[in-house]
Amino acid sequence: MSERSAGTGERATVDTPLKKLVGERTAKALATHLDLHTAGDLVYHFPRRYDERGEHTDIRSLDVGEQVTVLAQVQRTAVRPMRQRRGNLLEVTVGDGSGGVLTLTFFGNQAWRERELRPGRWGLFAGKVTEFRGKRQLNGPEYVLLGEGGDGEAAANEEIEEFAGALIPVYPAAAAVPTWVIARCVRVVLDTLTPPEDPLPATVRASRNLVGLGTALREIHRPSSKEELYRARRRLKWDEAFAVQLTLVQRKHRAADWPARPRPGRSAGLLDAFDARLPYELTSGQRDVGREIAADLATAHPMHRLLQGEVGSGKTVVALRAMLQVVDAGGQAALLAPTEVLAAQHHRGILDLLGPLGRAGELDSAADATRVELVTGSLGAAARRRALAEVAQGRAGIVVGTHALLYEGVDFADLGLVVVDEQHRFGVEQRDALRAKADQPPHVLVMTATPIPRTVAMTVYGDLETSTLSQLPRGRSPIASHVVPAAEKPAFLDRAWRRLREEVAAGHQAYVVCPRIGDGPASEEEAPREDDSGRRPPLAVTEVAPLLAEGPLHGLRIGVLHGRLPADEKDAVMRSFAGGQLDVLVATTVVEVGVDVPNATVMIVLDADRFGVSQLHQLRGRVGRGAAAGLCLLVTEAPEGSPARERLDAVASTTDGFKLAELDLEQRREGDVLGATQSGRRSHLRLLSLLRDADLIRDARAEAIALVEEDPDLTGHPALAASVAALVDEERAEYLEKG
Repeated sequence: MSERSAGTGERATVDTPLKKLVGERTAKALATHLDLHTAGDLVYHFPRRYDERGEHTDIRSLDVGEQVTVLAQVQRTAVRPMRQRRGNLLEVTVGDGSGGVLTLTFFGNQAWRERELRPGRWGLFAGKVTEFRGKRQLNGPEYVLLGEGGDGEAAANEEIEEFAGALIPVYPAAAAVPTWVIARCVRVVLDTLTPPEDPLPATVRASRNLVGLGTALREIHRPSSKEELYRARRRLKWDEAFAVQLTLVQRKHRAADWPARPRPGRSAGLLDAFDARLPYELTSGQRDVGREIAADLATAHPMHRLLQGEVGSGKTVVALRAMLQVVDAGGQAALLAPTEVLAAQHHRGILDLLGPLGRAGELDSAADATRVELVTGSLGAAARRRALAEVAQGRAGIVVGTHALLYEGVDFADLGLVVVDEQHRFGVEQRDALRAKADQPPHVLVMTATPIPRTVAMTVYGDLETSTLSQLPRGRSPIASHVVPAAEKPAFLDRAWRRLREEVAAGHQAYVVCPRIGDGPASEEEAPREDDSGRRPPLAVTEVAPLLAEGPLHGLRIGVLHGRLPADEKDAVMRSFAGGQLDVLVATTVVEVGVDVPNATVMIVLDADRFGVSQLHQLRGRVGRGAAAGLCLLVTEAPEGSPARERLDAVASTTDGFKLAELDLEQRREGDVLGATQSGRRSHLRLLSLLRDADLIRDARAEAIALVEEDPDLTGHPALAASVAALVDEERAEYLEKG
């Protein structure tokens, strides 16, 4: 690389700008395309994988449209004249040693390239995979040859110096900055870099048998053996896990000093009266979790507990009992729901469960009754004024609402408990705004039926106390799930509609879910309009509903529900469906959480491959909520054997939400768990896996607890404190803490 001469010969540090080390032009490309600006940025840009000369890259697994770098051997070359334009076309066939082949095409008269790409030569080839007449191709790929044979090329060719080892690093790259350019730059930087001071205490390094930081950074880029690469990765994973654990343990240590008003239980109060009128018996799990929460609420420090459980495991009743304990102790409780549909459903459900206990001030109210108010953005002016007065004066012990609860003008007399339903739907700032409405930090209970990925980040990493409901209440019915391959077997889709009609004829109801609303701006409940493969846009509620009404569901009573409807219309549709006046509800994922219609037994999800695993599991939980068995049909055009189809097959094969959540996590970018996506900033958490490294994370947490107990602010470990700040900034720390 000619620009290497840009180096001054001075030793570099992690803060040295790359332009001083690799030259202006290369540094600009690294900054523009990969957001790498300093020597530290580059050495923490770790290889994505390692190829080994003599071992093949599985060419057969490459997807059309994918940007790839493959290690392959030239098998043959052919030159032929082009029909549509002047000049020749050079076709080079490369193979991976397992039977997979790829055609490289180069346009124009390039005899020198034909001489260079001789059969037998190994190289790294980078480009976008296309397909022509059934053959996989790379058109005009970038490449670097690795120099095979005893002809002296390897010694003379500076281009391949960075590939001297048996393990060849393949980096996250860009078309303008291929992996071998990154590898050359890394070698230049490593040759001049003074390793940063090792932040990990020597006692931890020794007790956990961890290599030094300088060794780890060198070996992860230029591994001398597979064993040394493993040791390097293990050390760097430790840095990531230890930084996160130290941050959370420090915050938990500080939070232990926060004051909160104790909300102990009261005998013969609202909670006892509620328990006495419940029409069913609580599960043992609900009783156990209830005792844990009751004990937390009675302490002088704020509860921060996560309640996770399967769809339909009875989390709402557990949360309501906690709210009643707070009301018994003179406080108020707020339930924050992600949508108006869910908030309205929670409000109706709580009123139904409480009966006279929730109608204070009315003729048929019980002696100790409270009021339950609903606060949403669509309330009329008069209703809003009345509701806000009830809340501000403390007459409403329980307040249910959407993000409208966060606005100015919503004031509580004594907010003692915040319950956040489906906590992954809310941003940190939104939850924090509700907390700030209390004089002292309120107790906080967050609930989710999708425990991974966010919950694993908080529980494996985290500082939340966790309660899990694994039992389903009596009366819940099994749900059968099947994939309907609409493109391969159209008759299966016809049968799906007939099956729906059979259920309606038997007196039941059904959901049909689409990924999109229809014309107009996209909302957060919608799937993307189209993807990079150029597939058709996802099916839309407003387009599908009339087609069903005129076609396979002709004669049935069909309603439409999506987030763009006015609030009163949404409420009217849900009331009609819940009351049995509608047979079929065609909806978006607005029905994903909390909607409870026991008579609904069938759910048909159209374009099911456009939804995530956890979303599909949540949607499926809307059926089988009564005495009759549930049926969920996942309609897709994804071909058999494709990743999308395999994902749907996995959802259909189990109703264990925790297994599915692990699958969901495997398919997500785990680096986003710390909120790098939310903050728009690049996270240095690159190597740690929540699934594969659980033991390492647990060990790092134990070391973090011991260190923080001895040195809460890390004043005796300034390099470690600086490392933690670089890896986990305050914004991500708050994101983790608040869930």
